[in-house]
Amino acid sequence: MEIEKNNPRILNAWASFDWANSAYNLAITVAIFPAYYDAVTKAAFGQKNNITIVNLLGIDWNTATLYSLVFTFSFLLTAILSPLLAGIADRGGKKKSLMRFFTYLGASGCIGLTFFTGENITWGLFCAFVANTGFSASLVFYVSYLPEIATSEKWDRISAKGFSAGFLGSVVHLIICLALILNAKNFQIDEGIASRFSFFLVGIWWLGFSQIAFYYLPEKKIEYKESTPKLLQAGFKELKKVYQNLQKLPQAKWFLLGFFFYSMGSQTIVLLATLFGSQVLKMGTSELIPVILMLQFLAIIGAYSFAILSEKIGNRNALLIKILFWGILAILGYFIATKTHFYMLSIGVGVIMGAMHLSRSTYAKLISSENQEENTSYFSFYDVTEKLAIMSGTFVYAMLTQVYSMQVAILALFFFFLLGFLCLLKVKN
Repeated sequence: MEIEKNNPRILNAWASFDWANSAYNLAITVAIFPAYYDAVTKAAFGQKNNITIVNLLGIDWNTATLYSLVFTFSFLLTAILSPLLAGIADRGGKKKSLMRFFTYLGASGCIGLTFFTGENITWGLFCAFVANTGFSASLVFYVSYLPEIATSEKWDRISAKGFSAGFLGSVVHLIICLALILNAKNFQIDEGIASRFSFFLVGIWWLGFSQIAFYYLPEKKIEYKESTPKLLQAGFKELKKVYQNLQKLPQAKWFLLGFFFYSMGSQTIVLLATLFGSQVLKMGTSELIPVILMLQFLAIIGAYSFAILSEKIGNRNALLIKILFWGILAILGYFIATKTHFYMLSIGVGVIMGAMHLSRSTYAKLISSENQEENTSYFSFYDVTEKLAIMSGTFVYAMLTQVYSMQVAILALFFFFLLGFLCLLKVKN
């Protein structure tokens, strides 16, 4: 059954999924949870030389390193699962079902964080792992809808619309949580309880608003049925087929390689910037959250600005400008010594963060002539590339933080941007 393209109702429903899941992306990975994690582990385990240390498996760990490694292994698991699940999605007609399953899994992890109080750090890290796995795995099915529901000339704008909806939705949710946390005493609770309740609200928000997408997004009806083991096997076969097809698409190959390197840098900065502000600059939640709110509004501006820019100068050139700015920010990040420096760099991060949507629409264009029945398999390649990039970036960041410092870890990210820039030069505009 052919899916109707450019249906406004379906396009709006698709964008609404970004509105739903971005509450997780902002509150858990960027704003509230990193600062809360730092505060409660510091209270539970104390500090040594201004570093919070916890002993796990007989090893003394910097809690920032553990935090980074949770994301590393979460993205590794997603990278392993994506090819397997692609076969079920495309061959079994279960794309939306799998998108729903991982959404519910991620939201459950957020709700589980309600019970993380610091001393039970293993539970907190486990729930963060589950939440991030659900979030990242659901995205491969979500993004793969784009070529099916819209024609190619609309991909940049629709992708930007989704990102903007996500930024706006996450801001609305964060303001609600911020009002709760800052007025905790008026509710006769402390900030810790208010923060944990905000994690519960993330799960409820994510579950509730995702129902719009689940109701309107189409699910292709498959006339044949295969057993789950055969569908899993199909995932490997389709991935192999897509890999062989990509050998005939040198532009897509160079893009994926460049995407891998610049995602190592950009995603790591976005994930760990708040923890940097909290641990290195000793910034409190009340100082960090206004900055994060500002980032979201700047990102909306950046999303539409880069969508328009890509229409004028091409996707490749717009991406090169984005990577250049990320590289400059990584170098400047090494010299951050004051809160004022942090605020200034945050402005640049906010604008350039909005350009992240260009990657998925660019890839969609590069594979647009291929078999549309295998969209999820093609996007599983994209997803695996992204997850391996984030896993590698957070792992490098974690190890350099453990051995040296966060400043050195940020500076190292510059070289990933440089490699990504060089690879994208091979892609025709």
